[in-house]
Amino acid sequence: MELAAKGTLLTSPNGTQAVDRAAQLLIQVVHCGPVRFSELSATSGLAKSTTSRLLMALERNGLVQRDGRGGFRPGEVFVSYAWRSGAEAGLITVAQPFLDRLGQATGETINLGVASRGMVEQIAQVDSTYLIGGTNWVGLSVPLHCAALGKVLLAYDAAELPPGRLVRRTGTTVTSREALRMDLAEVRRRGYAVTNEELEPGLVAVAAPVYRAPDTAGGSGGSSPRASTVVAALSVSGPATRLTRSRIPAVATRCMAEASALSALLGYRPGPSRRQRQKEGAA
Repeated sequence: MELAAKGTLLTSPNGTQAVDRAAQLLIQVVHCGPVRFSELSATSGLAKSTTSRLLMALERNGLVQRDGRGGFRPGEVFVSYAWRSGAEAGLITVAQPFLDRLGQATGETINLGVASRGMVEQIAQVDSTYLIGGTNWVGLSVPLHCAALGKVLLAYDAAELPPGRLVRRTGTTVTSREALRMDLAEVRRRGYAVTNEELEPGLVAVAAPVYRAPDTAGGSGGSSPRASTVVAALSVSGPATRLTRSRIPAVATRCMAEASALSALLGYRPGPSRRQRQKEGAA
């Protein structure tokens, strides 16, 4: 008999032994993760080949996933369930792999932002791989109207612009509410926001919306979906010398792709596009 994590013995018949072994590995990842392969193999008492085979099966089914350092942590099944159960404080954990991937693809600073007291607060960050552009934005709140993250939240009604004058942060900050309204309409049209030296001189950023699944309102006739909600925004930022006008579309496309993948994990399923609805109506 093999000694499993927490000192329990694996005594199940052969038919369920693999399930028991996989469960013990999964329990350790959930309670102690991220956990490295060597630690999982050692504490479970399983052969490395057995540990590897079981972890591959768990990973293949979304029950565990690897972080950037090779450690195993709870997979998409767990984080998706936690989010749908209302554990919104876990958004950072859910989003981290998407931030990491976007950072690796662009080399620029990646941020996740949410609305907070009439401003946008950055709650997670992946640092730029470059020496220039290494500001730590985590915990900082900035005005909604001059940040790409904030414009996304405003455009999709995830935040409300405070009353009063719009603060001018730089010479290019949009301070006219009418001009901002037109800018937000453009954000909705193309699916992402851009700020070009509006928050700080020399700083350019793009951002895309992150959705969660719609709530359902129950009734005697079943449930009817409410509108999906934008709960956060994902951004890429860097100096104007790197995030040039010609590079922005490609970076924005990658940002939208990761934001969409994160939204899917949170249970969001986009409906048919306007063009698709028009085609269906004409058919």
